[in-house]
Amino acid sequence: MARILIIRFSALGDVAMTIPVIHSLAVQYPQHEITVLSRAVWQPLFQELPDNVNFIGADLTGKHKGLWGLNSLYSELKAMNFDYVADFHHVLRAKYLCLRFRFANIPVAYICKGREGKRKLVRRRHKVMESQKSSFRRYADVLEKLGLPVLLNFSSIYGEGRGNFAEIEPVTGPKENQKWIGIAPFAKHAGKIYPLELQEQVVAHFAANPGVKVFLFGGGKNEQEIFDAWIAKYPSVVSMIGKLNMRTELNLMSHLDVMLSMDSANMHLASLVNIPVVSIWGATHPYAGFMGWKQLPVNTVQLDLSCRPCSVYGQKPCWRGDYACLREIKPEQVIAKIEGIID
Repeated sequence: MARILIIRFSALGDVAMTIPVIHSLAVQYPQHEITVLSRAVWQPLFQELPDNVNFIGADLTGKHKGLWGLNSLYSELKAMNFDYVADFHHVLRAKYLCLRFRFANIPVAYICKGREGKRKLVRRRHKVMESQKSSFRRYADVLEKLGLPVLLNFSSIYGEGRGNFAEIEPVTGPKENQKWIGIAPFAKHAGKIYPLELQEQVVAHFAANPGVKVFLFGGGKNEQEIFDAWIAKYPSVVSMIGKLNMRTELNLMSHLDVMLSMDSANMHLASLVNIPVVSIWGATHPYAGFMGWKQLPVNTVQLDLSCRPCSVYGQKPCWRGDYACLREIKPEQVIAKIEGIID
């Protein structure tokens, strides 16, 4: 038996993308013990994984903050006698921990982020429109460097099934013959968000159909206000803010027929429960390697503009100033993609 430590802090979407790889590793190497080190808040993502996967939550704003905190975290990890360390993140914190492990003669491998290819993809002139390796593949490459090659054959955190419906029914009501659509209209950066007045037209279209139930996914005060305004106009629509925790939200997603999402964490969460996602791409592009697990390119909505993509993560301001990559997508295009899946 070997003990493997996998490190990945960061944002929800990036951590969610480790799941297909870690799940595949756990199933293919049942004799090994796998420990994931991430932010404590992401622990629910790992609850449905095989029994040989453990989770350690790092408190990066508290007791593991700064150099003293990292040294204390390293001491805790060192006591667990790991045989291998896989760095899926390779930022300052992870590099420091890996350095300490290296000094202790523990084999360490880290992710190659392919920055050069991504830079050519998003530069303003002479773009090289080549599909980059996916994050899933990059994570698997780290394990391969440690002598743990993995066949990526994950389907869902629930195996071939779905989450336990009895757990969510008090909140959602029965499904019966309705089609359930999840809509996650937000993302971290403006370059990824389809304008809300256009998204509202998509919501309105499906809210008018009694055979469909729309669930809105989001969080935070500002998002709640927008959802409240939509629900006032379209009473059949349901906001999920504050109603479920991350674990039960994944359960609900597993019972959806389709999810509409930006290039954001919700695309990845729905992918983990094997649900088709219609994803909208603006400043970013699937070619950068962040497409949801097993999602089909035909279900993406994006425009061919010479300036796209201009950003790997969507955080750069639009140099045209008008976000045409998003504003010029017609609600009808989005509606047609969703109807193509649920009809």
